Amino acid sequence: MIVVIGGGPAGRFAAARLGQAGREVTLVEREAIGGQCLNSGCMQVCALNDAARTMERVGDFAAAGVLEGVLHLEFPALLREMGEVQSKIRTVLDRETRAAGVEVRYGATARVDGRRIFIDDEEVEAEAVVIATGSAPAVPALPGTDLPGVYTSRTLRTMPALPERLVIAGGGVSAAEFAYIFSRLGSQVTLLARREFLGDLDPRLRRLALKELSGVEVREHTPLTAIIGSDRVEGAAFGGAAPGECQADAVLLAVGLVPQTSMVIGVEKGPRGEIVVDDRMQTSVPDVYAAGDAAGPPYLTPLARLQGVVAAENILGREMNYAPKAVPQALALANDLAFCDDGDDGIALSLPAPAGPGSFWSVPKGDTGLGTVLVDPETGALRGIWAASPGAGITATYLAEAMRQNKTVFDLEDLIDVHPLAEGVHGLFAQAARAIRERKAETEDPKTNPGER
Repeated sequence: MIVVIGGGPAGRFAAARLGQAGREVTLVEREAIGGQCLNSGCMQVCALNDAARTMERVGDFAAAGVLEGVLHLEFPALLREMGEVQSKIRTVLDRETRAAGVEVRYGATARVDGRRIFIDDEEVEAEAVVIATGSAPAVPALPGTDLPGVYTSRTLRTMPALPERLVIAGGGVSAAEFAYIFSRLGSQVTLLARREFLGDLDPRLRRLALKELSGVEVREHTPLTAIIGSDRVEGAAFGGAAPGECQADAVLLAVGLVPQTSMVIGVEKGPRGEIVVDDRMQTSVPDVYAAGDAAGPPYLTPLARLQGVVAAENILGREMNYAPKAVPQALALANDLAFCDDGDDGIALSLPAPAGPGSFWSVPKGDTGLGTVLVDPETGALRGIWAASPGAGITATYLAEAMRQNKTVFDLEDLIDVHPLAEGVHGLFAQAARAIRERKAETEDPKTNPGER
Protein backbone atom coordinates (compact mmCIF):
# COMPACT_ATOMS: atom_id res chain seq x y z
CA MET A 1 0.00 0.00 0.00
CA ILE A 2 1.07 3.58 -0.71
CA VAL A 3 -0.17 6.30 1.63
CA VAL A 4 -0.79 9.83 0.42
CA ILE A 5 -1.40 12.40 3.14
CA GLY A 6 -3.46 15.36 1.97
CA GLY A 7 -6.14 15.71 -0.70
CA GLY A 8 -5.05 19.01 -2.22
CA PRO A 9 -3.65 19.36 -5.76
CA ALA A 10 -0.32 17.68 -4.97
CA GLY A 11 -1.75 14.76 -3.04
CA ARG A 12 -4.68 14.17 -5.35
CA PHE A 13 -2.55 14.13 -8.50
CA ALA A 14 -0.01 11.82 -6.86
CA ALA A 15 -2.72 9.44 -5.65
CA ALA A 16 -4.52 9.40 -9.00
CA ARG A 17 -1.33 8.68 -10.94
CA LEU A 18 -0.46 5.82 -8.60
CA GLY A 19 -3.99 4.44 -8.65
CA GLN A 20 -4.15 4.55 -12.43
CA ALA A 21 -0.93 2.54 -12.48
CA GLY A 22 -2.71 -0.22 -10.58
CA ARG A 23 -1.16 0.39 -7.17
CA GLU A 24 -3.08 0.17 -3.90
CA VAL A 25 -3.38 3.76 -2.67
CA THR A 26 -4.94 5.25 0.45
CA LEU A 27 -5.48 9.01 0.46
CA VAL A 28 -5.87 10.43 3.97
CA GLU A 29 -7.70 13.77 4.11
CA ARG A 30 -8.42 15.32 7.49
CA GLU A 31 -10.88 17.91 6.18
CA ALA A 32 -12.10 18.38 2.60
CA ILE A 33 -10.72 17.25 -0.72
CA GLY A 34 -9.40 19.98 -2.98
CA GLY A 35 -7.05 21.50 -0.43
CA GLN A 36 -6.45 25.18 0.00
CA CYS A 37 -6.86 25.89 -3.74
CA LEU A 38 -10.51 24.87 -3.81
CA ASN A 39 -11.63 25.62 -0.29
CA SER A 40 -9.92 28.88 0.67
CA GLY A 41 -7.57 29.89 -2.12
CA CYS A 42 -7.88 30.06 -5.90
CA MET A 43 -11.55 29.12 -6.22
CA GLN A 44 -12.58 31.44 -3.40
CA VAL A 45 -10.81 34.31 -5.14
CA CYS A 46 -12.46 33.35 -8.45
CA ALA A 47 -15.92 33.40 -6.87
CA LEU A 48 -15.46 36.71 -5.08
CA ASN A 49 -13.61 38.33 -7.97
CA ASP A 50 -16.45 37.46 -10.35
CA ALA A 51 -18.81 39.32 -8.03
CA ALA A 52 -16.41 42.25 -7.67
CA ARG A 53 -15.95 42.60 -11.43
CA THR A 54 -19.71 42.45 -11.87
CA MET A 55 -20.20 45.28 -9.39
CA GLU A 56 -17.53 47.34 -11.14
CA ARG A 57 -19.12 46.72 -14.54
CA VAL A 58 -22.52 47.71 -13.19
CA GLY A 59 -20.89 50.95 -12.03
CA ASP A 60 -19.51 51.51 -15.54
CA PHE A 61 -22.96 50.99 -17.03
CA ALA A 62 -24.49 53.35 -14.50
CA ALA A 63 -21.88 56.02 -15.30
CA ALA A 64 -22.73 55.65 -18.98
CA GLY A 65 -26.43 56.07 -18.27
CA VAL A 66 -27.19 52.53 -19.40
CA LEU A 67 -28.43 51.30 -16.02
CA GLU A 68 -30.50 53.17 -13.48
CA GLY A 69 -30.95 52.47 -9.80
CA VAL A 70 -28.66 51.05 -7.17
CA LEU A 71 -27.65 47.40 -7.15
CA HIS A 72 -27.44 45.94 -3.64
CA LEU A 73 -25.07 43.08 -2.85
CA GLU A 74 -26.23 40.42 -0.39
CA PHE A 75 -22.83 39.48 1.01
CA PRO A 76 -23.98 36.56 3.23
CA ALA A 77 -25.78 35.12 0.20
CA LEU A 78 -22.61 35.48 -1.87
CA LEU A 79 -20.61 33.47 0.68
CA ARG A 80 -23.39 30.90 1.04
CA GLU A 81 -23.74 30.31 -2.68
CA MET A 82 -19.97 30.22 -3.10
CA GLY A 83 -19.89 27.41 -0.54
CA GLU A 84 -22.57 25.50 -2.44
CA VAL A 85 -20.55 25.61 -5.63
CA GLN A 86 -17.40 24.56 -3.79
CA SER A 87 -19.32 21.60 -2.38
CA LYS A 88 -20.31 20.51 -5.89
CA ILE A 89 -16.70 20.74 -7.04
CA ARG A 90 -15.62 18.61 -4.07
CA THR A 91 -18.14 15.97 -5.12
CA VAL A 92 -16.63 15.89 -8.61
CA LEU A 93 -13.06 15.66 -7.27
CA ASP A 94 -14.02 12.84 -4.91
CA ARG A 95 -15.62 10.90 -7.74
CA GLU A 96 -12.61 11.43 -10.03
CA THR A 97 -10.18 10.34 -7.33
CA ARG A 98 -12.07 7.17 -6.45
CA ALA A 99 -12.48 6.37 -10.15
CA ALA A 100 -8.68 6.31 -10.40
CA GLY A 101 -8.66 3.42 -7.92
CA VAL A 102 -7.83 5.44 -4.80
CA GLU A 103 -9.33 4.75 -1.37
CA VAL A 104 -10.17 8.09 0.27
CA ARG A 105 -10.34 8.29 4.07
CA TYR A 106 -11.94 11.51 5.29
CA GLY A 107 -11.72 12.78 8.85
CA ALA A 108 -8.63 10.70 9.59
CA THR A 109 -5.35 12.11 10.80
CA ALA A 110 -1.96 10.89 9.69
CA ARG A 111 1.51 11.48 11.01
CA VAL A 112 4.99 10.52 9.90
CA ASP A 113 7.93 9.65 12.11
CA GLY A 114 10.82 8.99 9.76
CA ARG A 115 9.88 5.83 7.89
CA ARG A 116 6.97 5.00 10.22
CA ILE A 117 3.44 5.97 9.12
CA PHE A 118 0.45 6.31 11.46
CA ILE A 119 -3.22 6.79 10.58
CA ASP A 120 -5.37 7.73 13.56
CA ASP A 121 -2.44 6.66 15.78
CA GLU A 122 -2.42 3.17 14.28
CA GLU A 123 0.84 2.28 12.55
CA VAL A 124 0.39 1.01 9.01
CA GLU A 125 2.70 -0.76 6.64
CA ALA A 126 3.38 1.31 3.53
CA GLU A 127 5.87 0.79 0.74
CA ALA A 128 6.00 4.56 0.24
CA VAL A 129 4.36 7.73 1.47
CA VAL A 130 3.69 11.09 -0.16
CA ILE A 131 3.38 13.98 2.29
CA ALA A 132 1.14 16.63 0.74
CA THR A 133 -0.22 18.34 3.83
CA GLY A 134 -0.32 21.80 2.28
CA SER A 135 0.06 25.15 3.96
CA ALA A 136 -1.91 27.52 6.18
CA PRO A 137 -2.23 31.31 6.27
CA ALA A 138 0.48 32.89 8.37
CA VAL A 139 -0.75 34.67 11.50
CA PRO A 140 1.79 37.15 12.88
CA ALA A 141 2.50 37.19 16.60
CA LEU A 142 0.82 40.53 17.26
CA PRO A 143 -1.62 41.76 19.91
CA GLY A 144 -5.26 41.30 18.98
CA THR A 145 -5.02 38.59 16.35
CA ASP A 146 -7.43 36.47 18.42
CA LEU A 147 -10.18 39.10 18.43
CA PRO A 148 -13.50 38.42 16.70
CA GLY A 149 -13.37 40.21 13.38
CA VAL A 150 -9.87 39.04 12.45
CA TYR A 151 -9.86 36.78 9.39
CA THR A 152 -7.54 34.88 7.09
CA SER A 153 -8.36 33.43 3.69
CA ARG A 154 -9.33 30.24 5.49
CA THR A 155 -11.87 31.89 7.83
CA LEU A 156 -13.10 34.61 5.49
CA ARG A 157 -16.21 32.58 4.67
CA THR A 158 -17.37 33.04 8.29
CA MET A 159 -17.75 36.84 7.89
CA PRO A 160 -21.30 37.67 9.02
CA ALA A 161 -21.54 40.80 6.87
CA LEU A 162 -19.54 42.93 4.48
CA PRO A 163 -17.20 45.09 6.59
CA GLU A 164 -17.76 48.81 6.27
CA ARG A 165 -14.07 49.48 7.00
CA LEU A 166 -11.60 46.70 6.30
CA VAL A 167 -7.87 46.66 6.99
CA ILE A 168 -5.84 44.18 4.95
CA ALA A 169 -2.33 43.33 6.15
CA GLY A 170 -0.01 42.19 3.37
CA GLY A 171 1.78 43.43 0.31
CA GLY A 172 1.66 40.51 -2.13
CA VAL A 173 -0.71 38.98 -4.65
CA SER A 174 -3.28 37.71 -2.15
CA ALA A 175 -3.52 41.07 -0.38
CA ALA A 176 -3.94 42.85 -3.71
CA GLU A 177 -6.67 40.47 -4.87
CA PHE A 178 -8.65 40.82 -1.66
CA ALA A 179 -8.20 44.60 -1.69
CA TYR A 180 -9.76 44.74 -5.15
CA ILE A 181 -12.58 42.37 -4.20
CA PHE A 182 -13.68 44.12 -1.03
CA SER A 183 -13.28 47.64 -2.39
CA ARG A 184 -15.54 46.81 -5.35
CA LEU A 185 -18.06 45.00 -3.19
CA GLY A 186 -18.42 48.17 -1.13
CA SER A 187 -15.92 48.16 1.75
CA GLN A 188 -13.61 51.05 2.56
CA VAL A 189 -10.25 49.29 2.32
CA THR A 190 -6.90 50.23 3.85
CA LEU A 191 -3.97 48.01 2.87
CA LEU A 192 -0.89 47.91 5.12
CA ALA A 193 2.22 46.61 3.36
CA ARG A 194 5.40 45.96 5.33
CA ARG A 195 7.54 46.66 2.27
CA GLU A 196 6.88 47.98 -1.22
CA PHE A 197 3.46 46.87 -2.38
CA LEU A 198 3.76 44.19 -5.10
CA GLY A 199 7.48 44.90 -5.14
CA ASP A 200 8.28 41.66 -6.98
CA LEU A 201 5.91 42.44 -9.82
CA ASP A 202 7.11 43.84 -13.15
CA PRO A 203 6.88 47.66 -12.96
CA ARG A 204 4.48 47.79 -15.92
CA LEU A 205 2.00 45.47 -14.28
CA ARG A 206 2.52 47.08 -10.88
CA ARG A 207 1.47 50.46 -12.28
CA LEU A 208 -1.65 48.86 -13.72
CA ALA A 209 -2.40 47.11 -10.45
CA LEU A 210 -2.26 50.39 -8.56
CA LYS A 211 -4.55 51.94 -11.13
CA GLU A 212 -7.03 49.09 -10.84
CA LEU A 213 -6.94 49.46 -7.04
CA SER A 214 -8.14 53.05 -7.21
CA GLY A 215 -10.15 53.77 -4.09
CA VAL A 216 -7.96 51.52 -1.92
CA GLU A 217 -5.69 53.31 0.53
CA VAL A 218 -2.33 51.59 0.02
CA ARG A 219 0.23 52.31 2.75
CA GLU A 220 3.68 51.00 1.86
CA HIS A 221 6.47 50.38 4.37
CA THR A 222 3.75 50.45 7.01
CA PRO A 223 3.60 47.17 8.94
CA LEU A 224 0.62 46.17 11.04
CA THR A 225 1.75 46.29 14.68
CA ALA A 226 -1.45 45.51 16.62
CA ILE A 227 -5.17 44.94 16.22
CA ILE A 228 -7.20 47.15 18.50
CA GLY A 229 -10.43 46.24 20.27
CA SER A 230 -11.99 44.91 23.44
CA ASP A 231 -14.77 42.48 22.50
CA ARG A 232 -14.09 42.64 18.76
CA VAL A 233 -12.01 44.52 16.19
CA GLU A 234 -12.24 48.28 16.43
CA GLY A 235 -9.10 49.34 14.59
CA ALA A 236 -5.52 48.64 13.65
CA ALA A 237 -2.19 50.13 14.69
CA PHE A 238 0.68 50.44 12.25
CA GLY A 239 4.35 51.38 12.28
CA GLY A 240 6.73 52.79 9.74
CA ALA A 241 7.85 56.36 9.16
CA ALA A 242 4.46 57.73 10.23
CA PRO A 243 3.05 55.33 12.83
CA GLY A 244 -0.57 55.63 13.81
CA GLU A 245 -3.95 53.95 14.01
CA CYS A 246 -6.99 53.59 11.80
CA GLN A 247 -10.54 52.46 12.45
CA ALA A 248 -11.71 49.10 11.20
CA ASP A 249 -14.64 46.73 11.54
CA ALA A 250 -12.54 43.78 10.40
CA VAL A 251 -8.93 42.88 9.68
CA LEU A 252 -7.90 40.40 6.98
CA LEU A 253 -4.44 38.87 7.37
CA ALA A 254 -2.85 38.16 3.98
CA VAL A 255 0.81 38.04 4.97
CA GLY A 256 1.77 34.76 3.35
CA LEU A 257 1.62 31.01 3.92
CA VAL A 258 3.47 28.55 6.13
CA PRO A 259 3.83 24.80 5.44
CA GLN A 260 1.65 22.50 7.58
CA THR A 261 4.18 19.90 8.64
CA SER A 262 3.83 19.66 12.42
CA MET A 263 2.59 16.08 11.97
CA VAL A 264 5.87 15.12 10.32
CA ILE A 265 9.07 14.41 12.26
CA GLY A 266 12.20 12.46 11.49
CA VAL A 267 12.77 14.08 8.09
CA GLU A 268 14.89 17.09 7.24
CA LYS A 269 13.06 20.41 7.31
CA GLY A 270 13.89 23.98 6.40
CA PRO A 271 13.67 27.09 8.60
CA ARG A 272 9.92 27.58 8.11
CA GLY A 273 9.03 23.93 8.57
CA GLU A 274 9.09 23.09 4.86
CA ILE A 275 10.15 19.53 4.09
CA VAL A 276 13.45 19.41 2.23
CA VAL A 277 13.28 17.38 -0.99
CA ASP A 278 15.49 16.68 -3.99
CA ASP A 279 14.43 16.99 -7.62
CA ARG A 280 12.67 13.63 -7.38
CA MET A 281 10.57 14.97 -4.46
CA GLN A 282 12.39 12.47 -2.23
CA THR A 283 12.92 13.52 1.40
CA SER A 284 15.92 12.70 3.56
CA VAL A 285 14.23 9.37 4.36
CA PRO A 286 14.05 6.63 1.69
CA ASP A 287 10.57 6.02 0.22
CA VAL A 288 9.20 9.14 1.90
CA TYR A 289 8.28 11.90 -0.56
CA ALA A 290 6.82 15.38 -0.15
CA ALA A 291 5.03 17.57 -2.66
CA GLY A 292 3.14 20.84 -2.89
CA ASP A 293 3.10 23.51 -0.22
CA ALA A 294 4.49 21.11 2.40
CA ALA A 295 7.75 21.28 0.44
CA GLY A 296 7.82 25.08 0.60
CA PRO A 297 7.31 27.98 -1.80
CA PRO A 298 6.39 29.16 -4.39
CA TYR A 299 2.95 27.82 -3.33
CA LEU A 300 1.48 27.56 -6.85
CA THR A 301 -1.21 25.02 -7.67
CA PRO A 302 0.20 23.95 -11.08
CA LEU A 303 3.61 23.33 -9.52
CA ALA A 304 2.00 21.38 -6.66
CA ARG A 305 0.28 19.15 -9.20
CA LEU A 306 3.54 18.64 -11.08
CA GLN A 307 5.38 17.79 -7.86
CA GLY A 308 2.72 15.21 -7.00
CA VAL A 309 3.15 13.60 -10.41
CA VAL A 310 6.97 13.60 -10.06
CA ALA A 311 6.72 11.90 -6.67
CA ALA A 312 4.32 9.27 -8.04
CA GLU A 313 6.44 8.54 -11.11
CA ASN A 314 9.53 7.96 -8.99
CA ILE A 315 7.61 5.69 -6.62
CA LEU A 316 6.61 3.69 -9.70
CA GLY A 317 10.28 3.40 -10.68
CA ARG A 318 10.01 5.83 -13.59
CA GLU A 319 12.76 8.40 -13.22
CA MET A 320 11.33 11.91 -13.39
CA ASN A 321 12.89 15.14 -12.20
CA TYR A 322 11.21 18.31 -11.04
CA ALA A 323 12.73 21.14 -13.08
CA PRO A 324 10.05 23.71 -13.94
CA LYS A 325 10.88 26.32 -16.54
CA ALA A 326 8.99 29.41 -17.72
CA VAL A 327 6.24 29.23 -15.09
CA PRO A 328 3.30 31.56 -15.85
CA GLN A 329 1.56 33.38 -13.03
CA ALA A 330 -1.28 35.86 -12.65
CA LEU A 331 -3.21 37.96 -10.18
CA ALA A 332 -6.88 38.78 -10.58
CA LEU A 333 -8.01 42.39 -10.26
CA ALA A 334 -10.28 44.18 -12.75
CA ASN A 335 -8.12 42.40 -15.33
CA ASP A 336 -5.99 39.30 -15.08
CA LEU A 337 -2.42 40.55 -14.71
CA ALA A 338 -0.39 37.66 -16.08
CA PHE A 339 3.29 37.19 -16.72
CA CYS A 340 6.05 34.73 -17.49
CA ASP A 341 9.63 35.93 -17.24
CA ASP A 342 12.52 33.70 -18.28
CA GLY A 343 15.21 36.38 -18.49
CA ASP A 344 15.75 40.11 -18.40
CA ASP A 345 17.89 40.72 -21.51
CA GLY A 346 16.31 41.58 -24.82
CA ILE A 347 14.11 43.95 -26.77
CA ALA A 348 10.86 44.89 -25.09
CA LEU A 349 7.84 45.85 -27.20
CA SER A 350 4.59 47.00 -25.68
CA LEU A 351 1.10 48.02 -26.78
CA PRO A 352 -2.10 48.93 -24.97
CA ALA A 353 -4.55 46.04 -25.02
CA PRO A 354 -7.42 46.51 -27.48
CA ALA A 355 -11.04 46.65 -26.49
CA GLY A 356 -12.65 43.24 -26.54
CA PRO A 357 -14.72 40.79 -24.53
CA GLY A 358 -14.81 41.99 -20.94
CA SER A 359 -12.99 45.25 -21.65
CA PHE A 360 -15.13 47.19 -24.16
CA TRP A 361 -16.74 49.23 -21.41
CA SER A 362 -13.33 49.96 -19.88
CA VAL A 363 -12.39 52.22 -22.79
CA PRO A 364 -13.82 55.40 -21.19
CA LYS A 365 -11.58 54.82 -18.16
CA GLY A 366 -8.54 54.04 -20.32
CA ASP A 367 -8.14 50.71 -18.55
CA THR A 368 -8.17 48.05 -21.28
CA GLY A 369 -4.81 46.62 -20.12
CA LEU A 370 -1.58 46.03 -21.99
CA GLY A 371 0.61 43.51 -23.74
CA THR A 372 4.40 43.37 -23.57
CA VAL A 373 6.90 40.86 -24.95
CA LEU A 374 10.63 40.55 -24.36
CA VAL A 375 12.60 38.93 -27.19
CA ASP A 376 16.23 38.03 -27.82
CA PRO A 377 17.65 40.68 -30.18
CA GLU A 378 19.62 38.12 -32.18
CA THR A 379 17.48 35.00 -32.39
CA GLY A 380 14.03 36.43 -31.73
CA ALA A 381 13.48 33.85 -28.96
CA LEU A 382 10.65 34.77 -26.62
CA ARG A 383 12.10 35.67 -23.20
CA GLY A 384 9.11 37.07 -21.37
CA ILE A 385 5.51 38.18 -21.67
CA TRP A 386 3.40 40.51 -19.55
CA ALA A 387 -0.29 40.90 -20.25
CA ALA A 388 -3.27 42.57 -18.62
CA SER A 389 -6.74 41.72 -19.91
CA PRO A 390 -9.79 39.71 -18.83
CA GLY A 391 -8.21 36.56 -20.34
CA ALA A 392 -4.52 37.25 -19.90
CA GLY A 393 -4.00 34.10 -17.85
CA ILE A 394 -4.83 31.96 -20.88
CA THR A 395 -2.44 33.99 -23.02
CA ALA A 396 0.36 33.53 -20.49
CA THR A 397 -0.29 29.79 -20.25
CA TYR A 398 0.27 29.10 -23.94
CA LEU A 399 3.06 31.60 -24.47
CA ALA A 400 4.92 30.10 -21.50
CA GLU A 401 4.78 26.78 -23.35
CA ALA A 402 6.11 28.54 -26.46
CA MET A 403 9.01 29.79 -24.33
CA ARG A 404 9.69 26.27 -23.06
CA GLN A 405 9.71 25.05 -26.68
CA ASN A 406 12.20 27.82 -27.61
CA LYS A 407 9.80 29.39 -30.08
CA THR A 408 10.79 32.68 -31.66
CA VAL A 409 8.79 35.64 -32.87
CA PHE A 410 9.55 34.40 -36.39
CA ASP A 411 7.63 31.23 -35.54
CA LEU A 412 4.72 33.29 -34.23
CA GLU A 413 4.60 36.28 -36.57
CA ASP A 414 1.95 34.65 -38.82
CA LEU A 415 -0.26 33.82 -35.84
CA ILE A 416 -3.94 34.15 -36.71
CA ASP A 417 -5.93 35.13 -33.65
CA VAL A 418 -9.60 34.71 -32.85
CA HIS A 419 -11.16 38.14 -33.19
CA PRO A 420 -11.99 39.96 -31.04
CA LEU A 421 -9.53 39.23 -28.25
CA ALA A 422 -9.09 41.51 -25.25
CA GLU A 423 -5.31 41.21 -25.01
CA GLY A 424 -2.42 43.07 -26.56
CA VAL A 425 0.23 40.41 -27.06
CA HIS A 426 -0.59 38.58 -30.28
CA GLY A 427 -0.01 41.66 -32.46
CA LEU A 428 3.51 42.16 -31.15
CA PHE A 429 5.15 39.10 -32.68
CA ALA A 430 5.17 40.42 -36.25
CA GLN A 431 6.28 43.82 -34.99
CA ALA A 432 9.18 42.25 -33.08
CA ALA A 433 10.21 40.08 -36.05
CA ARG A 434 10.22 43.11 -38.32
CA ALA A 435 12.28 45.15 -35.84
CA ILE A 436 14.94 42.39 -35.59
CA ARG A 437 15.15 42.03 -39.38
CA GLU A 438 15.56 45.78 -39.81
CA ARG A 439 18.21 45.88 -37.11
CA LYS A 440 20.19 43.09 -38.77
CA ALA A 441 19.84 44.70 -42.19
CA GLU A 442 21.26 47.96 -40.87
CA THR A 443 24.18 46.13 -39.27
CA GLU A 444 25.00 44.15 -42.40
CA ASP A 445 24.58 47.02 -44.93
CA PRO A 446 28.05 48.58 -45.64
CA LYS A 447 26.39 51.90 -46.51
CA THR A 448 25.21 52.24 -42.93
CA ASN A 449 28.63 51.17 -41.60
CA PRO A 450 31.21 53.11 -43.66
CA GLY A 451 34.04 52.00 -41.37
CA GLU A 452 33.61 48.40 -42.55
CA ARG A 453 35.41 47.42 -45.81
